[in-house]
Amino acid sequence: MAVHAHPDDESSKGAAMMAAYVDAGAEVMVVTCTGGEAGDLLNPLYEDTVACDRDITAVRRVEMAEAQAALGVEHEWLGFHDSGLPEGDPVPELPANCFAMTPLETAALPLVSLIRRFRPHVLISYDEVGGYPHPDHVMSHKVTVEAYRAAGLADEYPEAGEPWEISKLYYDRAFNPAKFRTLHEAYTAAGEDSPFADRLGWYEKMERLREVRARQAAGEDIPDPEDAPAWFIPDHAVTTQIPVADYLERRDAALRAHRTQVDPTGFFFAARNEVLREAWPWEDYVLIDSRVEVDLPEHDLFNGVR
Repeated sequence: MAVHAHPDDESSKGAAMMAAYVDAGAEVMVVTCTGGEAGDLLNPLYEDTVACDRDITAVRRVEMAEAQAALGVEHEWLGFHDSGLPEGDPVPELPANCFAMTPLETAALPLVSLIRRFRPHVLISYDEVGGYPHPDHVMSHKVTVEAYRAAGLADEYPEAGEPWEISKLYYDRAFNPAKFRTLHEAYTAAGEDSPFADRLGWYEKMERLREVRARQAAGEDIPDPEDAPAWFIPDHAVTTQIPVADYLERRDAALRAHRTQVDPTGFFFAARNEVLREAWPWEDYVLIDSRVEVDLPEHDLFNGVR
């Protein structure tokens, strides 16, 4: 079971892995916490802007159904309202009825119920900053961790059904810095311009900020770097790489299904599939907790469960 914030997140994070496990015979479910109601039209090539202006939620539901079919997964909506990404100075408050403002136990209840019905062995979501700090991504992290903790406990969420203990919890690592460094080097070694030079520059700023924060924590009175990014990726080392070389086109089909959100000439298609197959034919995860004995590193989410 993979828990995501909005329709389209499942296609940009772990789509090829899910398609691979579906073909291997596993039951795979995507859970989408919100309907994407606050989403903007992000694809400059999208043509039917009238439909988006009229009812972007309905458009995104159709897109999600197409992506689901491309991957072959099961899918459930949790039904919470998209919080939006607050921007401005000062940053506006989040809507009172949105997902990120929902009390944790209220937000986790439908996920616990779904877990107890679907009975997954493996649960996947985002790290502490949500992969990036969108309020709904951070809240998806929180409800996933809470559901992993509580789903197997009979005295927790008793209205949610018979307890089911999940064996393993993973964080997605779609934006693994090592991946983008390797792809950058593959392009430059081939004499081509790398599409990831700017991203590597951001990673360098992030590492400088991480070093400064460590020194601040040790008691040094030093300021943050002037070019410090607003946030940085938690320093979780990848433990698990799932081979997906044969499933990149399925991922691409799922991404293209989300036409309002994904530019077919944009970042998610920056690396050609033949380069990915040669340089980085995996999708990356961090094993955060396991209730079964495992050997690391691993190349199977069901390591220790089979």
